[in-house]
Amino acid sequence: MKTSHIEHIGIAVASLEKAIPFYEKVLGLTCYAIEEVKDQKVKTAFFQVGQTKIELLESTDPEGPIGKFVEKTGGGMHHLAFAVEDVQEALNQATAAGCQLIDTAPRAGAEGLKIGFLHPKSTCRVLTELCGHQ
Repeated sequence: MKTSHIEHIGIAVASLEKAIPFYEKVLGLTCYAIEEVKDQKVKTAFFQVGQTKIELLESTDPEGPIGKFVEKTGGGMHHLAFAVEDVQEALNQATAAGCQLIDTAPRAGAEGLKIGFLHPKSTCRVLTELCGHQ
């Protein structure tokens, strides 16, 4: 698997409206996009920090994965995303290496990326996302 960089760090929050000001006013970042990903039951806000992005995730459904995560943990770091050339090939290689997958095939993510998740049981307890344009 060829990983080029950390694409983004996903942080689950109860409210984008309440979280965005911290990143803008305290850290001096600019929220450059807010997007809803309906099939994932989430609304996202993005900030650029060098080559890496911070993705804030607010649930649009308390029964969705982010809603359940925030209910259970109060929010915080949710996942680490790596940019790969070909998401399906990267998922295949992860399977061959013995990783448990959440997604066996890429699905649509925010910012027009294709994404696939590796299960934390196989990734040192860190929910890992592979993402790219292929």
